Amino acid sequence: MSLPRPSDRNQRRLTRLLQLVLVGIVAYGLLAGQPKAISNGSLALVVTFVPAVLERNYGLPLDPWLGLWITVAVFLHTAGSAGMYGRIEWWDHLTHAMSASLVAGAGYTVARAIELHSDEITIPRRFAFVYILVVVLAFAVVWELFEFGLDIVADTTGMTMPLAQHGLDDTVRDLLFNGLGALVVAVFGQAHLLGVAETVRTSLLHVE
Repeated sequence: MSLPRPSDRNQRRLTRLLQLVLVGIVAYGLLAGQPKAISNGSLALVVTFVPAVLERNYGLPLDPWLGLWITVAVFLHTAGSAGMYGRIEWWDHLTHAMSASLVAGAGYTVARAIELHSDEITIPRRFAFVYILVVVLAFAVVWELFEFGLDIVADTTGMTMPLAQHGLDDTVRDLLFNGLGALVVAVFGQAHLLGVAETVRTSLLHVE
């Protein structure tokens, strides 16, 4: 027998709790002079309000689980920038897998919404599996190049950047865990995200 699903109210409460912790991380960064905590915490806090903005401005009602998913992903990265990356060895792997799953979910949702909108487009399940992996790995490569570029700017200017690379081995591990996050969505997420894709199709593409 499956366990009862947590209520939407509890999911929203957990999201609000994580948002409050993010506010605390930003405050900590201001008091301790930690620019990474300030920049990452502020950006993460803004991202957590994206589902509410989409619902209010575009009439796109998203499942609170998705809002919680987004909040957890950005929260984990922000907590890492506030010190968890240095204290817990596997924290970086967790954040990469979680962030990759979010990118995979977003990419799949957009593609499926387009498929539902057009009778001329068909995305077989096997192709969707490969598509999710390719999208995430491509995004991951771009991200690693972005971090490499920030390293060059930091070395040139002496400025402290919110992101940094830690060698080739670290980059390979990042890509590995990005792939793991994408794999989870590719295997289990397609059935659960179909309803979200239908909502996107109806709300954003104005289809009844």
